[in-house]
Amino acid sequence: MQQFIDHRQIEWQRVKRTNYFLYQCFRYEYPGPIADLRQNLMVVPAKRYGDQRLRDHQLIVSPHKAATSRRRDCCGNHVLALDVARVERSIAFEVMTTVERNAQQYSLPTIPRAAAAYFLEPTRLTRSDEHITAIAHELRAKARRDEDLALAIHEWVGQALRYGSGATTVLTTAAEALAIGQGLCQDYAHVMLAICRAAGMPARYVSGHMLGEGGSHAWVEVLLPARRSGRLQAVAYDSTNQRQPNLGYTTVAIGRDYADVAPTSGRYTAPYGGRLSFTKRAGLTEIEYLDGYIVRSATCAPDVDSR
Repeated sequence: MQQFIDHRQIEWQRVKRTNYFLYQCFRYEYPGPIADLRQNLMVVPAKRYGDQRLRDHQLIVSPHKAATSRRRDCCGNHVLALDVARVERSIAFEVMTTVERNAQQYSLPTIPRAAAAYFLEPTRLTRSDEHITAIAHELRAKARRDEDLALAIHEWVGQALRYGSGATTVLTTAAEALAIGQGLCQDYAHVMLAICRAAGMPARYVSGHMLGEGGSHAWVEVLLPARRSGRLQAVAYDSTNQRQPNLGYTTVAIGRDYADVAPTSGRYTAPYGGRLSFTKRAGLTEIEYLDGYIVRSATCAPDVDSR
């Protein structure tokens, strides 16, 4: 079994480069046979995203064979589409990815101002109500710069919600989650998106993983004016953990809200529903520090070495 480096012992301010391994298994079980399964998976990162690079990935489908195609959506996300003619009782999709991040190249992509309009329009999950609009106007009035406003919204959301499961689902809107006062990472992200957009600031939903997190994670990238370029620079905020993401995060997909980047979606023909179970193992397999010192996990190399 793959062993990982303990991320809690890492001196992150000294890290130059990381290698991150992720294993995910999505298993569907049905009461009986199903036909014409069309499964979409958005679980593999783009080849490049800022300082992040996809080094390798593998997909295993069992026990049935699947016709697989790959495409990129309008945001550049990697989408796997699988077709299976018939499934008897169950089917599993196992995905293994290896990602590298380089702190010396740390910079999220810039985009043209014209393209930002797509991330300014509200969606069903991020539509504002009177409360959200009032908050946006209040925070906008206090901020001198867009950078100050983004940080103020991030901090406000972190204080406004209490983290907890059971009160919301992935279909809960930002307004509903804010009224409840509790939610999971997607709720924090949706509330921040709703306030940003109500304040006239484009922002996008990020789906990915954070070291130490059991499932997938979500945070927000606000599109702020980039210096000396006339473009917009993405700046990441994780209101759930009240911090900005570091090299312990891996980005899988970006969109306007959760519905744009759901890890699994699809359809099939049968008179009954199915049950999904999810397994994940993720962690660091290699760390390189700024001075060239390298730490590898036990299964990658038996020791610790230095260049």
